[in-house]
Amino acid sequence: MSENMNLTLKVWRQRNNKDKGKFEDFKVNDISPDMSFLEMFDVLNEQLISQGSDPIAFDHDCREGICGMCSMYINGRPHGPKEGITTCQLHMRSFKDGDTIVVEPWRANAFPVIKDLVVDRTAFDRIIAAGGFISVNTGNAQDGNSIPISKIDADIAFAAAACIGCGACVAACKNASAMLFVSAKINQLSHLPQGQPERMQRVRAMVHQMDKEGFGACTNTGACSAECPKEISLVNIASMNCDYIKANVIDSNG
Repeated sequence: MSENMNLTLKVWRQRNNKDKGKFEDFKVNDISPDMSFLEMFDVLNEQLISQGSDPIAFDHDCREGICGMCSMYINGRPHGPKEGITTCQLHMRSFKDGDTIVVEPWRANAFPVIKDLVVDRTAFDRIIAAGGFISVNTGNAQDGNSIPISKIDADIAFAAAACIGCGACVAACKNASAMLFVSAKINQLSHLPQGQPERMQRVRAMVHQMDKEGFGACTNTGACSAECPKEISLVNIASMNCDYIKANVIDSNG
């Protein structure tokens, strides 16, 4: 049975987007290796509150790897040292007794810091609102077997839809590009019959909004996919680029 750990945390503290911010050191003792990373932060915050100090602000919700809220940059990697998991799924057994762990927020101009480790990711919401929808008739739900969809297309759409919008792709990218997120949200619809009517309009609108939000350009280094907790493929970016070129050709030809 693993013994409990004593750790040093270097955590980014920033009161708001106007504050310069800085790292502060904290000691946490008797941490169980079976704790999740967020549970360890709960222990730290209880310690700070008992001392009359301001607890560290961090995002969380489901704590089951579903919602994508737990955005922490841990020792230079989004969501920490393990692949294919979110911060809430990271356990303290991934670290050793005496370790120093550096924790930061996502770093991107399009994700301004709200407080400490919490950033404003509503830019993603605006991108989805720009085109991530389909037009359907209201009424009873259509029978699931009435629209034939090939297994290949269904699998591609399902894999793209696995994106939880956490922003790790942006945090991992040297240019803070949102191409992996945007392409996943586009492709989850573009491979389904229901997504065809707005397909060209959608890709133009969402890419335009992405650029408007101030995300950087993609240079295909692959860091986004490597750090994505849902392992979204770079193929989505290539597919989106093809649709974007087609959409612009169609637009220029009237």
